[in-house]
Amino acid sequence: MKRVILWLCLSVVIGAVQAQTGRLDLKLPQGHPRYLTTQEGKKETQELIKKAPWAKDVYERLRQRTDKYVDRGTDWLSSRLLMYWNTHATDVYIKGEYYDHAGGEKAPAPTVVFTGARSHATNYNRPRLEDLKPYQEDARGLYLSNKTLEGNPYEWVSISKTGRMIESINNEIVGIARDAAFLWWLTGEQKYATVAASVFDVYMTGLYYRNVPVDLNYGHQQTLVGMTSFEVIHEDVINSLVPLYDFLYAYLQKEKSEKMTIYADAFKKCADNIIANGVPHNNWNLLQAHFIMNIALILEDDAKYADGKGRQYYIDYLVNQSSIRQWSLKKLADYGFDAATGIWAECPGYSSVVVGDYASFVSLFDENLGMDLTKEIPVLPKAVEAMPQYLFPNRMVCGFGDTHPSTLRTDIFRYMIQNARTHGKSEEERKFTAMLKLFDPSSSLPVAERGKAPVAITSFFAGKPLVLDEKVKAGQIDDYVTPTFYAPNVSWLVQRNGMNSRHSLMVSLNGSEGNHMHANGISMELYGKGYVLGPDAGIGKTLYQGLDYLEYYSQFPSHNTVCVDGISSYPVMKSNHSFKLRVLYPAAGERLPYQPISYSEVCFREPETFADQTRLNGIVNVGDSAGYYIDIFRSRKVEGGDKMHDYFYHNLGQHMTLTAADGSELGLQPTQELAFAGAHLYAYSYIYNKKRAVTNKDVKAGFTIQMPDKDDITMNLWMKGEEGREIFSALSPMTEGLSRIKNMPYSIKDQPTLTFVARQKGEAWNRPFVAVYEPSTLKEPSCIASVDYPQVKSEQQGSHVGIRVALTNGNVDWILSSDENAHHCKLEKLQARAGYALCRQSEKGETLQAFLGNGTQLEADGVSIRTDAPADVLLLKQDGKWMYTATAPCRVVVGKKKYTLSVARELHPLS
Repeated sequence: MKRVILWLCLSVVIGAVQAQTGRLDLKLPQGHPRYLTTQEGKKETQELIKKAPWAKDVYERLRQRTDKYVDRGTDWLSSRLLMYWNTHATDVYIKGEYYDHAGGEKAPAPTVVFTGARSHATNYNRPRLEDLKPYQEDARGLYLSNKTLEGNPYEWVSISKTGRMIESINNEIVGIARDAAFLWWLTGEQKYATVAASVFDVYMTGLYYRNVPVDLNYGHQQTLVGMTSFEVIHEDVINSLVPLYDFLYAYLQKEKSEKMTIYADAFKKCADNIIANGVPHNNWNLLQAHFIMNIALILEDDAKYADGKGRQYYIDYLVNQSSIRQWSLKKLADYGFDAATGIWAECPGYSSVVVGDYASFVSLFDENLGMDLTKEIPVLPKAVEAMPQYLFPNRMVCGFGDTHPSTLRTDIFRYMIQNARTHGKSEEERKFTAMLKLFDPSSSLPVAERGKAPVAITSFFAGKPLVLDEKVKAGQIDDYVTPTFYAPNVSWLVQRNGMNSRHSLMVSLNGSEGNHMHANGISMELYGKGYVLGPDAGIGKTLYQGLDYLEYYSQFPSHNTVCVDGISSYPVMKSNHSFKLRVLYPAAGERLPYQPISYSEVCFREPETFADQTRLNGIVNVGDSAGYYIDIFRSRKVEGGDKMHDYFYHNLGQHMTLTAADGSELGLQPTQELAFAGAHLYAYSYIYNKKRAVTNKDVKAGFTIQMPDKDDITMNLWMKGEEGREIFSALSPMTEGLSRIKNMPYSIKDQPTLTFVARQKGEAWNRPFVAVYEPSTLKEPSCIASVDYPQVKSEQQGSHVGIRVALTNGNVDWILSSDENAHHCKLEKLQARAGYALCRQSEKGETLQAFLGNGTQLEADGVSIRTDAPADVLLLKQDGKWMYTATAPCRVVVGKKKYTLSVARELHPLS
């Protein structure tokens, strides 16, 4: 469908809500196939298979896989479809997220069995196609092997207990028929057509005569349910039915001409239900739109149907109309993308899905409608460019919300390259080619050296290898990430001191704004030595349907955060509880060299207890390949009456130590505290092997990953002691979010998560949680000799914190923090009016570095800084010369020299 009348481009205004009541009058190509290729593309495909070794390999393997079933006979595959073979049920009834029963009038033909549950979880093994009996329907359900019992005995199982097994089996069968249809189109061999037509006819006739399921609970599920799946976004069978029909069209028109209307109506029933059901304001809308568009592309013109609903109708609906549960592409983009950052308003895992879907729509519009979607939705290139900001230094995405961290998907860059080529955007092509070569190095290799292509018919068309411009070099990672980044539409903030997988540090903070978010307050992830050592917990073993998700993984105690009175919580999934950014240095999103120091402070109103919380996080470099984190968490209820504040920290590893900071024992004892008992969250019940000490001592914890190469990794934690403080070591459920990552140093799914909890009785504002974190290994030991917390002197009352970090090289870092940046606070070697301040002194007492954060005054030995308004100013002695950065004009004294300095984003010499 590359030939499209110019009228389409002129008349379709993407996303106008109910912009026109008429339908698009498009004179689109009438032939089939048209979805993946055209009839004219057959010769090109045959030549590709003949000349390209990779294509020949895909073809041979596809044919062998298909022949395995086609050679069994015309009806062998179709007879294994799970259908209401005997009852011909027209009505299906569900109860919430589970199948209940089927009934209604008897249809003229077998109808499609509806799947068992919304969740895939089941105690039963899915049978192979070879193990299925033909024309199987039994009132008792399915005869399956129980994988939870010894010997896996077979038993009759009600459909409601089979998870998504039924749709999986049917999808596999239809997928084989799709491949057979393609092989018939390509080779003309009759055996492929007869088998493909048999499966298609049985299945589509069964859909035609069956109705949309009815929820007996009259609940939310009724607005989500599809024809074959509990979620319209999982009508995955459409992805196979569309190309099956398209490649087999000529055969069906000849052999099944009397049923062509039934087939079209079955497709339209699916499309209409997807429009009627679903969710408009998140990733669902894009997934729904893909199904609808795929169906539209293989339908005929509106005039061919009695109801006037053909491809123009459905294309118009996607690009031009919005209904309660299906928004136009433009309306959705305006709602979900932050125009300033390009970040989508969901957690990273789902943002990746949405950006990928939008990018694939760019390709689809180019190939099938001849339109450049990026002109209509200009934020799309920015959204693709922003994706690397999610990356930790090991190139894995952040894990907040309902995310399973992984590497970046790289097809988004390929789609943008193809778009740039189609529309002559050379600079765009160069930019996205450099990104693709960086994040997928194999893309630079000759096609023959890129490894085997997927055994799929798409490998011959949209999925075939892309030949890149050899003149464009792979980009550098620092071209695509910044030292700090802040996305308010997902309440997410990042600090980095580099992108070296081994040596760099990164802290990721998130609140709960947007979709697929958790109840987590101000949650933190910490990186070190190649891994996200302090990770987000994940989703749960059975995703959103499991109790572990509802009670633990989505709740405060599974995150690195502070829970108030044991009850902090609020709605998960679509959440509207963001933190507010108070200060951030360097400024968010600025492309400049990494700084030797960075910090942020955010604030949050915890709604359940009406508590105010602030979190100050900093990264402090120690040389070029080491450093540590600062974490100062203040928390108090606005109206008083604080019972307790629980600081949770979870770390990877198999071994944990917890002692006083001087190495002495704390006298930890088994305890039943940290429990649901007392009217607390259920999540506390998931924490076990708990040991407690009541102490006001400073403490030190170590979380160790026992590495296969024996270079064990340890996250070291130092925390200031306080009166009314209780300290816990414990185990929590496994870090499910990381459980799918290959080549981890141990089996994540089999190892409970090491957990540290500090409980402050009463308020935790004037007695905040003050922690220093540092990753180290046996070969790269800790650069911190000791951490202590000197008393802060101030004439004004407030939450004033002092930290003294003694380094193994003899240098000492003095750190101040106050909840009131106008208060004058003083330590032995540092005084300031600031929210955050630091000075580094050598073993001889010489000041080497001074940082004023959100303040107006800093004094250290031989150095002073003054500003008229709160600002961030860094002074750094580098190779014997003083350098500075400043976010506002400032007055500086170094030794006996005075300087009046202007704003400087990057390090400049004092002058």
